[in-house]
Amino acid sequence: MREALRLARQGVGRTAPNPPVGAILVRDGQVIGGGYHPKAGAAHAEIFALRQAGELARGSDLYVTLEPCSHQGRTGPCAQALIEAGVKRVFVGVQDPNPQVAGRGISLLQHAGIEVEVGILDQECRRLIAPFARQILSGLPYTIYKTAMTLDGKTATASGDSRWISGEGSRLRVHRLRDRVEAIMIGIGTLLNDDPLLNTRLPDANGRDPLRVVVDSRLQIPLDCKLLHQQSNAGTLVATTEAADKQKIVALEKLGVEVLFLPETGGQVTLLPLWQQLGRRDVQRLLLEGGATLAGAALQAGLIDQLMVFVAPKLIGGSADHGIFAGAGCLELLNAVPINDMRFEQVGEDLLICGEVERCSQD
Repeated sequence: MREALRLARQGVGRTAPNPPVGAILVRDGQVIGGGYHPKAGAAHAEIFALRQAGELARGSDLYVTLEPCSHQGRTGPCAQALIEAGVKRVFVGVQDPNPQVAGRGISLLQHAGIEVEVGILDQECRRLIAPFARQILSGLPYTIYKTAMTLDGKTATASGDSRWISGEGSRLRVHRLRDRVEAIMIGIGTLLNDDPLLNTRLPDANGRDPLRVVVDSRLQIPLDCKLLHQQSNAGTLVATTEAADKQKIVALEKLGVEVLFLPETGGQVTLLPLWQQLGRRDVQRLLLEGGATLAGAALQAGLIDQLMVFVAPKLIGGSADHGIFAGAGCLELLNAVPINDMRFEQVGEDLLICGEVERCSQD
């Protein structure tokens, strides 16, 4: 199953609206086939494994990260293909979270006399398909809030200087993440302060740029900012309100920018309708990169799924109030948002802390 997971991760960020899946066929203790789902419309992981194994698949064991599908979509049902190939046993990481599908593939296999065991490395398999589960169950993208802070919890100095808090290894890690998400989002404050490109810059230059999303309730985005003037196949979406300057809208559209009008709450773009729009566009993984105001509003609305914090071995000191979230926050620790499934990793000189955010808004 670990090998199936390794294969599945090669498809992360490329399969939406489908989940990434990996499969391994084993016979007499030897791997005879393997594969992963590379993109929507392509063959599923099980089919690649069966093709590689050929006639050796008869009597073999399949290890697959997600329940084999049982329905006809853009490709045929994998469960039926496994039955026809004569697979003897199937070990499944997790059941499909889609209520319209869940359990049907397993039942089809069992009714054909195939032994099925579910729950092999289930935590790792659930983590792998968490973005797919989020979108299929709620219609919303799985949101990763990435930020960097010093050991004393600062994201910038008192003067606002924040380049660079994290080290070179951490920044490379972020570009690899950008390559594997469908969209990246910032607030207008971050754009005005940093003038970022929001593209993917990898050493081999083979990275994919995600859709760039800027939340800008009053359309303050400068027409000469960097992200509007770069060579990229990815689009730019600016989420604003009816208060936006109409002439500015025309100028942005001439630059190829899509301007999306959304309801406002307290003078700011209401975030839930924006997330819903992105979900309908098959954005399965959304990378939220800043700033603290937007992140605070997203946390308050229960829209952040994963926290990804790079902690640098530096101290800024002083009383500068530059934390990773802005806004009122909770008044009592009883109402603090819990973080589950914590993971820790050394990335260069920095410590990367990841965890799953319980999906509940603060009181």
